[in-house]
Amino acid sequence: MTTLILGIESSCDETAAAVVADGRRVLSSVVASQVDLHHPFGGVVPELAARRHIETINPVVDEALARAGVAPADLDAVAATQGPGLVGALLVGFCFAKAYAFGLGKPFFGVNHLEAHVHALFLCPEPPPPPFVALLVSGGHTSLFLVSETMAFRLLGRTRDDAAGEAFDKVAKMMGLGYPGGAAIEALASRGVPGRIRFPRALLENGGLDFSFSGLKSAVSRYLQTKPEAFETQKADIAAEFQDAVAEVLALKAVRAARQCDCRHLALVGGVAANGRVRECLTAHAEAAGLVVHVPPPSLCGDNAAMVAAAGTWLLKVGAPPCALDADVFSRFTP
Repeated sequence: MTTLILGIESSCDETAAAVVADGRRVLSSVVASQVDLHHPFGGVVPELAARRHIETINPVVDEALARAGVAPADLDAVAATQGPGLVGALLVGFCFAKAYAFGLGKPFFGVNHLEAHVHALFLCPEPPPPPFVALLVSGGHTSLFLVSETMAFRLLGRTRDDAAGEAFDKVAKMMGLGYPGGAAIEALASRGVPGRIRFPRALLENGGLDFSFSGLKSAVSRYLQTKPEAFETQKADIAAEFQDAVAEVLALKAVRAARQCDCRHLALVGGVAANGRVRECLTAHAEAAGLVVHVPPPSLCGDNAAMVAAAGTWLLKVGAPPCALDADVFSRFTP
């Protein structure tokens, strides 16, 4: 018998809904982006994000059900992102999903946003067999996890300051490239040559698994301040070297984690996993170390509701208790 889960995601600036069958087949996935709304401000404005979620949540859910050819009564459960994320944004999707499930008399599950990114792997044709190491790279998080056979997550390392995606956005803003910064940096870097300018790779020599990108961000800032006359002729090289510095640190740390955990399978998830250079660099270093790399397609890397539904399916399958009606969202993740 097919298990149908409605997933809802509203942790930041995408309002998303999806229907997933048996935790493996995406029947529909609808994402309403807010990029145009936040572009003039150079980043996400939390209050504006929450208000836009309120405006779009109903039509997005209706469209997801219609595309899937599923009636609300056909659903087995509803899952929504509980955190981490922007509290105002999270509350819209979480409270909507809670009420929706209550009205249908269906179980409701709150899903950890970071764990949902890892569950996106199981929507791919060949997911990694646990245990495996997952490198999660997004605008708000850069972390390494060991994922066990029971889908338990053990934190191996995390950023000590800026997340990689946050560094992309801040460097893009310094360079006047606009928002979102990741795509703008990648496009500009494609015309540059890494290595013509050298930026630091932090925390590679200490043997640890934590990350730091604030020094790299500061190095770019200093270069832009001390050589303003060279900016127009060198900006593509600056973007290429910055992107390579991020990609190299991510790849080397992830491979180190897989070796330390004696895992043959290594996964890359999160919004920054859509960056072509990051994917390429990780794949090259991992394959040189004899590891098998797993990366979802770009449509499953950014924030989406299909991954939330996949995680909700797992919770239903293992008999996790549904969320209580008074359950609340959380802004930060503390393992």
